[in-house]
Amino acid sequence: MKSYRKIIIVGSPGSGKSYFAKVLSKLTRIPVYHLDMINWKPNWQPTPREELRKTLNEIMDNDEWIIDGNYSGTMEDRFKRAEVVCFLDLPAEVCLESERKRRGKKRDDLPNYLEEKDDPDFEEYIMNFQDTGKIRILSMIEKHPNIPVITFKTRDEVNAYLNNIDL
Repeated sequence: MKSYRKIIIVGSPGSGKSYFAKVLSKLTRIPVYHLDMINWKPNWQPTPREELRKTLNEIMDNDEWIIDGNYSGTMEDRFKRAEVVCFLDLPAEVCLESERKRRGKKRDDLPNYLEEKDDPDFEEYIMNFQDTGKIRILSMIEKHPNIPVITFKTRDEVNAYLNNIDL
């Protein structure tokens, strides 16, 4: 991982993208940027697309970064500039359980003016991610075959990777 300085982390909500990004940032000393922090304004209002793209481009103009999040509207741009993709491809049930456990807790990867609540539509999105979001990610991977992809299927694989990272 030492040679990679531009890293994107993708996967279902609740897969552990933000956790992975924070630990990886601490280990590598590469700054981490959470798309949820950049995108969401009060009352879950999204940042206008062009403003989001501008902010992301400013981040990606730097020599090193870790960006976690999916946001399919900007995924192509991130894939074009990344040196490696970390894909947390965990089962939907695992992701849904994690999302439920974090509800109501303050997170440093989400603006503090937002609160996660019981949301049946979001739960359905997580349960259907294999048929929606994962397809978009796999399409990007196929479209950019020269970018290495590290895929994790379990939390144990994620933790083993972080515990054995070569610095």
